[in-house]
Amino acid sequence: MKLNKEVKWLLEEKYGGKPDKGFLKDVQRLNKGEPLDYVIGFTEFGGAKIDLSKKPLIPRQETEFWVGEEIKKITGKNLRILDVFSGSGCIGIAVLKNVKSSKVFFADKSLDSVKQIKINLKINKIKGRVVVRQSDIFSNVKGKFDYIFANPPYVAEKKRNKVQKSALKFEPEMALFGGQDGLFYIKKFLRDALRFLRPGGKIFLEFSPEQKKEIEKIFKKFGYRNWEFKKDQFNRYRWVKIFAMIK
Repeated sequence: MKLNKEVKWLLEEKYGGKPDKGFLKDVQRLNKGEPLDYVIGFTEFGGAKIDLSKKPLIPRQETEFWVGEEIKKITGKNLRILDVFSGSGCIGIAVLKNVKSSKVFFADKSLDSVKQIKINLKINKIKGRVVVRQSDIFSNVKGKFDYIFANPPYVAEKKRNKVQKSALKFEPEMALFGGQDGLFYIKKFLRDALRFLRPGGKIFLEFSPEQKKEIEKIFKKFGYRNWEFKKDQFNRYRWVKIFAMIK
């Protein structure tokens, strides 16, 4: 049943309801388990069209939900915003399309992601207001930011057998897994993140619901003082809002 729905969606989205020779090949790709978004070639996120030709992590609906919630609350002029672990660039591009006073700095370790972000900026006709860097978290990031968005790899290796087979087979492992407990990149990020935040700034960090207690321990270890855990549209803890420390 699911495959039939995917075939119908593929036909409408990619072929405008008019199948050709390529359509049958694409159906075969679906039959082999390839994710529908890869077969179509793009997805929608926060009012932006996100090309997936370099096979980045496919943007999830939970991410789109919380990013949309936080974008609504962003205010100010001449805002500097960091999208770290950018992947396809979907978060930063959604910010650029919805917050006209923003300049977004994209940072991702993968060279393919850097190329993908540039493709998506072009598709969404965004010129200026951006910096794109290949960076291992903060290694190539300079300055301080009003808002930092972070969606790191956080799937625990020990839970590999619970990950969708299509994700394991087709999506980039480096964008999925965060070490044995899933917290490797979260720890590295939180160790340094406050140094890149302007006074009064905020950090938004996505995580897996079962990691909430461990993340609280990390906050205390690194001296964080003010944060708020938030639930996604499925009533699961999905992101945390962190406030700059007041000296």
